[in-house]
Amino acid sequence: MESLALDFTDLQLLNLLQTDSAQSNQSLAEQVHVSPPTCLRRVKRLQDAGLIERQVALLQPDRLAAIQGHGLSCIVEVSLDHQGAEHLDAFEARAVADGAVQQCWRVSPGPDFVLVAHTRDMPGYLALSKRLFTGDANVRNVKAFFATRRAKFDTKVPLAIDQQAH
Repeated sequence: MESLALDFTDLQLLNLLQTDSAQSNQSLAEQVHVSPPTCLRRVKRLQDAGLIERQVALLQPDRLAAIQGHGLSCIVEVSLDHQGAEHLDAFEARAVADGAVQQCWRVSPGPDFVLVAHTRDMPGYLALSKRLFTGDANVRNVKAFFATRRAKFDTKVPLAIDQQAH
């Protein structure tokens, strides 16, 4: 993969887009002080380079809960019996493919994986548990933590924007 040089304008665009990707090109261009065509070209270049993975809508769980219930959020530590690359890859592939798993992290030291999952309720978690943990003879230990309150959730990646560069 070829190296991509990012200037201050590129970093500003990335920062603005990860705060609100629904902004119009006109609005983005005004905020970074470039013309709309230049802004459009820059954003396309950032997308083509793979720096913008995807654009999604973040749902507000508390408002959604009024419609369909709160659901059950959990953080799960998973340790495997065998840590060979093929065993780690196999578990990771199954975890990533499961719709209830929102995040899958391979970690060290400690457990082999940390999963963030969301299910409708405890029976939903039990079904997830059977699919990923009890049905796999290589899973040695599972430790689940059930969320009682979400104090912070953010998707922003810190960027190296020098505040003095304005």
